[in-house]
Amino acid sequence: MLEVRHLIEPTDFSTQELDDLFSLADHVIQDPKRYGSQCKGKILVTLFYEPSTRTRFSFEAAMMRLGGNILGFSDPDSSSVAKGESIPDTIRIVSGYADIAVMRHPIEGGPKAASLYSRIPVINAGDGGHQHPTQTLTDLYTIRAKKGRLDHLTIGICGDLKHGRTTHSLAMAMSRYPGNRYVLISPEELRMPSYILEELDRSGSATYRQVKTIEEAIGQLDILYMTRVQRERFSDPKEYERVKDACILTVEKMKAAPSDMIVLHPLPRVNEIEPEVDQDPRACYFQQAENGMYVRMALLMTLLDETGDFYKGKIVHVNRPMISVVETEICQNPKCITHYEAALRQRFVTLSNGTRLCDYCGAVLEKSKGEK
Repeated sequence: MLEVRHLIEPTDFSTQELDDLFSLADHVIQDPKRYGSQCKGKILVTLFYEPSTRTRFSFEAAMMRLGGNILGFSDPDSSSVAKGESIPDTIRIVSGYADIAVMRHPIEGGPKAASLYSRIPVINAGDGGHQHPTQTLTDLYTIRAKKGRLDHLTIGICGDLKHGRTTHSLAMAMSRYPGNRYVLISPEELRMPSYILEELDRSGSATYRQVKTIEEAIGQLDILYMTRVQRERFSDPKEYERVKDACILTVEKMKAAPSDMIVLHPLPRVNEIEPEVDQDPRACYFQQAENGMYVRMALLMTLLDETGDFYKGKIVHVNRPMISVVETEICQNPKCITHYEAALRQRFVTLSNGTRLCDYCGAVLEKSKGEK
């Protein structure tokens, strides 16, 4: 029996697996009727502890188009979570009811915690400001479809890079392909977290520079990935008001962009893309959103091993760093799930250079005094 596969972060799949997944998505788009009963008799459970429109709807639409069924909640107050039920207990229960689970959680590491106790595949649909791997699969697929490749590209990532889980996932995923260059566009207060920059440095193949305005970069870009400033991630409303209009894409700014540049956005948008930009043929964000359904159809079939003749369970086990389970140390990230779920034991990933990261939220474990 094959071990249960999960998708918690983009690097859980090898680049070869991603290529197979995207090829399957191509087949779904070309011949959707062929896959109309591929997941008949299967049940997807949606565990959304945080509001969502596109991600939840696209997963539900994907499962229904595959002939499967859906159960779950979109508001934790309508479930036993409101009574204090833990993530481990919730996933243990639904593992007996469903065949695959998708979870969105406001706390970093929530889906990872669920995967450790689950008997069915768990898909991370976004955990706080940490990761959003299925959005990243959608982004990669759209880039591949529009640019014909995933390497040697100049990618501008703009907006809330501090809290934006989609930007974190995209940066890490694209760093696995050679020759990619990043231009990170944001005000000082919203710059990319240091642990993501360290990941880019460790990749050995990605380079980056940081700028404050779209105008400084737009003329050199293959891709401009816009994001909104996320009001819900700010504890201080005044800080949000100060930075919310820092990066806005306008028709005037698009005049300086290359003719073959594409504009992507994970949506929803607020005011960071002027509505008139929608008419520009380089604006690909609505097609990107539709692509998400097809990519998620391919993902559900792959994790359920229901891909039929096209994909016969090619399992590539990605080399994982060593995991250590400890009780004497704690993650210093106050937004980590380990501070909210008492039953969880702390887990650290040890990288080849000796750096230890929290296995739930990715935060670097600070060295204690006297430790080299």
